[in-house]
Amino acid sequence: MTSALLFDLDGTMIHSDPIHADIFIGLFAERGLTIDEGYYAENIQGRMNEDLFAEVFPDEDAQALSIEKERRFRERLNEAGPVAGLPALLDRAEAAGWGKACVTNAPRVNAEAMLGALGIADRFDEIVIADELARGKPDPLPYLTAMERLGVAAGNCLAFEDSRLGIRAATAAGAVTIGMRTLLDDAALRDAGAAASIADFDDPALSPFLDRLETTAR
Repeated sequence: MTSALLFDLDGTMIHSDPIHADIFIGLFAERGLTIDEGYYAENIQGRMNEDLFAEVFPDEDAQALSIEKERRFRERLNEAGPVAGLPALLDRAEAAGWGKACVTNAPRVNAEAMLGALGIADRFDEIVIADELARGKPDPLPYLTAMERLGVAAGNCLAFEDSRLGIRAATAAGAVTIGMRTLLDDAALRDAGAAASIADFDDPALSPFLDRLETTAR
């Protein structure tokens, strides 16, 4: 394969951000802190759980908090729906012979649960789990790892991300990155480094980037 699509998971392939935000709001409230979805978007979205909890709740066990937070998320996974157009995009990638990787900061148990719920667990060549690496997003290592495993150069990769930190990671790895407007708006996504933004995978704005990838692959 000479080209590849690299997908974040939460908020990119599945509409999970409202659930995550609500769970964080609850966890913070239980500890006497008030936050809202805006705070989540600005300060939490895309971060590694343990890094966040160690910073905000230094007197608690960050790993235990992370496990509890993700347990609550899995209990509500049935509330999250797929982002439109994903199966058709995966079909196009397979027809073109492009590599496909899921690159996520989610723990493996959550990633597997979400991909299973979407019915696409077997459609990726690689699943890169950030907490199984030395560094997670916003470090580019997860994306660089996906590129290395797929054997595809950064310039031949198109990445999809919904968070500022994820966009920073993908662009730092050298991938052209498309921002997903599932939580943030176009201005915020572009400000983070996205080349363009789309509402979902059916968005016509995606077509030129896919056409360019096909040209590169020839």
